[in-house]
Amino acid sequence: MSDITKIDKNFIVDTKIDKADVKFYNVTEAPFRVYGVYYTGESFVRMPGEVAKNTSPGVYSLHSHTAGGRVRFKTNSPYIAIYAKIPRSGKMSHFALTGSTGFDLYRMFGKEERFIASFVPPFDIAGGYEMVKEVGKGGMREYTINFPLYSAVSELYIGLAENARVEEPTPYRDMLPIVYYGSSITQGGCASRPGSTYQSHLTRRLRIDHINLGFSGSAMGEDAIIEYLKTLPMSCFVLDYDYNAPTAEHLAATHEKLFKAVREGHPDIPIIIMPKPIYYISEYNKPRQKIIKATYDNAVKSGDKNVYFIPSREIMRYCGNEGTVDGCHPTDLGFYSMAKAVYKVMKKIF
Repeated sequence: MSDITKIDKNFIVDTKIDKADVKFYNVTEAPFRVYGVYYTGESFVRMPGEVAKNTSPGVYSLHSHTAGGRVRFKTNSPYIAIYAKIPRSGKMSHFALTGSTGFDLYRMFGKEERFIASFVPPFDIAGGYEMVKEVGKGGMREYTINFPLYSAVSELYIGLAENARVEEPTPYRDMLPIVYYGSSITQGGCASRPGSTYQSHLTRRLRIDHINLGFSGSAMGEDAIIEYLKTLPMSCFVLDYDYNAPTAEHLAATHEKLFKAVREGHPDIPIIIMPKPIYYISEYNKPRQKIIKATYDNAVKSGDKNVYFIPSREIMRYCGNEGTVDGCHPTDLGFYSMAKAVYKVMKKIF
């Protein structure tokens, strides 16, 4: 196949920052605010390494993937650049590199946060990349840059015009973050951009911070992760690891146990329970659905008035089978459908 960039120049990815006046800022320093991940001095992570190691090799490998990470700030710079060091990048045949390894940029317009641009990584990325995006001249504007979903980021710098002002962003709502625990879908596979995940939609809509604890193929309700979730500060918990439970028996042994532990640690928070996002329920999935629904039903019978259940078909109501890449992982349409379903519940809660 011939090089498409020689036929259509719109496909050219220019990763050179050709700006004589660019000044780089480390995002770990004020006035930048990082959410969803924190810096260890070596890399950005989603949870403590010791907890991840005690959970499973899979969780330990994935805890440094920066799904749900964001950096927010205000500036009047006419352009925004990034320089990212990425020691491990996710590259898969069915997952856009812009989602697994890229960053994307959003800007506030009044009370609405809108997508502006993607920082597109080169296909042969090795160790990191840099890129600049023109945003136009004007006054102070508020921006969010979303971190990659399936890659590790050891350092991130934001490049702005040398004489540009930079200020702290408007805070999210004054409440603890929403915590999501689940599978590769929770982590963000296979969104075309980090900002397309269902959690990102909800954070933009609700203006509430979130922590993404999705672990691809590795969310199995282990005791170590249960104990961590039990003590993790949160305003709401979303439980969605159906896809990773290896058997219905495993799901039955861990699902209600996990729910009860989180409820014990957080007696008053809303908890949302979801089965896997599928539109047509197969015979294989029917027992699993019953197990998950039983966790909810038992909680309600025990007097829990702050637990919610969203059925599979409702989750994928707006897309059906067309909302996945491979029959499992959502497309952007699938994630939009998930966001719509969860938002119906969260707007009542919040």
